[in-house]
Amino acid sequence: MPAPPALAPAALDLLVDLLRGRRLAVLAGAGISTESGIPDYRGPETKHIERRPVQYDDFVRDAAARQRYWARASRGWARMTGARPNDGHRALARLERAGLVEGVITQNVDGLHQAAGSRRVIELHGALDRVVCLGCDGRQSRTAVQRTIGGQNPGWLRRGAEAGRVAPDGDVEIEAGIARFVAPRCPACGGALKPDVVFFGESVPKPRVAEAAGIVSRADALLVVGSSLAVYSGYRFVRQAEAEGTPVAIVTLGETRGHRHAAVALDARLGDALPALADALGA
Repeated sequence: MPAPPALAPAALDLLVDLLRGRRLAVLAGAGISTESGIPDYRGPETKHIERRPVQYDDFVRDAAARQRYWARASRGWARMTGARPNDGHRALARLERAGLVEGVITQNVDGLHQAAGSRRVIELHGALDRVVCLGCDGRQSRTAVQRTIGGQNPGWLRRGAEAGRVAPDGDVEIEAGIARFVAPRCPACGGALKPDVVFFGESVPKPRVAEAAGIVSRADALLVVGSSLAVYSGYRFVRQAEAEGTPVAIVTLGETRGHRHAAVALDARLGDALPALADALGA
């Protein structure tokens, strides 16, 4: 793959001029976590890879789909928990501490914004480190579920993520042995367990959307980082900002669905661009 473009000083100056003196709403996509070792779905290096993420209706209705999900996700969990915040995450936390960020709306489920120090974070698609029962709505930690999986499937977790390619949601693309895998059940009622994330085909909870929309409305600019905006759950906030007369800036690698709405679009690595932006804005 070609090397990422170098950070162009003139383009950075345009971004700084637009955002200086404005309080920012930040919309973050999977591209901000790629430098932490978590792949994205539609970035320059992965858009050619066919992905078949589990669909919400299939997961809820089909025990075999849940078995397949948990078998693959349990193998990838070590990769997800081993990821650490990168310079892009830390730059956003710096901007927040400086009083320049109203909040971060993230499409990611990896928890890296909070690990970097961001405090006002809306997890639009939920978080992988929480698990919910589809029967009684009971909650437990993903760590506890992983222990259950290890106990019910001796030796399964030792192979880890190296046995297959890891997707952005921590799903390792494997097939061997899934038919013998025992999926975890709720310890309280025996119901089916689901990670507390929004699956493909599932709607983002309305209160969460409203909270994120409030961040956009209170901000003076919307900064989109690392998102292709291909999914409407994030793209809606670009449309909202435009309708409210709020300028939109985009920093990511490659073209996005939102470029036509942006006052400034910067094609650059976030690990380069966001620290430079934070420095220029005095964070």
